[in-house]
Amino acid sequence: MTSILSEYARLIRLPGLGGLSVSPVFGAITVGMLSLFDLSLLFLIGVFSAVYGFVLNDLVDIDVDRLSKELSDRPLVSGTISRKAALLTCFLCVVGTFTIIFIFFYKPHVHFYLALLCIVLAAFFGTLYNVFGKKFVGSDVLVALSEALLVLFGTFVVLKDNGSPNMFTWIVFILTFNQLLYMNAVEGGLKDADHDYLMGVKNIALASGVKVSADKKITVPLSFKAFGLLIRFFSAYLIFIPVLFYGTEYYEIWNIFLLLLLVIGVLYLSIKLLCIKKFDRKRIRRLISLQTFLRYSAVPTMLIPVIGLLYAFILIILPFAWYIMLTPLIGGKIFQPGI
Repeated sequence: MTSILSEYARLIRLPGLGGLSVSPVFGAITVGMLSLFDLSLLFLIGVFSAVYGFVLNDLVDIDVDRLSKELSDRPLVSGTISRKAALLTCFLCVVGTFTIIFIFFYKPHVHFYLALLCIVLAAFFGTLYNVFGKKFVGSDVLVALSEALLVLFGTFVVLKDNGSPNMFTWIVFILTFNQLLYMNAVEGGLKDADHDYLMGVKNIALASGVKVSADKKITVPLSFKAFGLLIRFFSAYLIFIPVLFYGTEYYEIWNIFLLLLLVIGVLYLSIKLLCIKKFDRKRIRRLISLQTFLRYSAVPTMLIPVIGLLYAFILIILPFAWYIMLTPLIGGKIFQPGI
């Protein structure tokens, strides 16, 4: 029983769910929703959405993953979990999501229907990406849009009748889009560059000329580096828009300084990743994990004037604590997830 539970935990990427399920939560807090009960429900919806995407992606990618020795122990590749069980997991995630939405958030108002539209579109774009994403270049936009729509879902589903999305909502929406685009197109493209081409995968990395030689040397063209850094610098600019708009009347100096440190850390690690010379999946995973956590922490830090220090602290600590506590349960090492 313990072995099966461990395999399911690996299938759904349990250690990473703490940081990958918060998009609806961020959307809600940008418009002042601070109810722990409602935020917990939105987090659970985020969990269902993330698990649905991960499991569906693994189902579609079984043949590709079999080409990589390092991915041969994945539950679906190794056969420890069947395709039928994985499909059932996806189905239960969909049922769980809409059950929560209609039981706890239903209201006969346009905001509810906008929220419903957002999550349906998020599921549509996410499914489209997982099923057809490797067949055309630029499909990463689909999964990025899917995740960003979850931010708007979280906003509209708790929005008061006379309320509307604000500047912070749209900044978090675009930041989420940028992060997912970077994760899939840049980080994912580099991480899987050694075997994606074997299955005729079409993505931005391969189209740009990223390739791994027989002696594990990786070539990362200048155009691909520029693409990755453009996303990062645009995100850095977005994070500081509220600071530029409100200034020190809204933000304290230490808050601005902390934001600056986080942004510098993300940019430094991004440059380090894009300038690698040798293909080392473990090192790539470590760099991905470190910059993901730093970038994630920047959003609650930016929102401190809106949600307060306590909520920002909880949002920053949650994914770290979740990840550190649960990673050993699946036999993983800290900052070296099996992604």
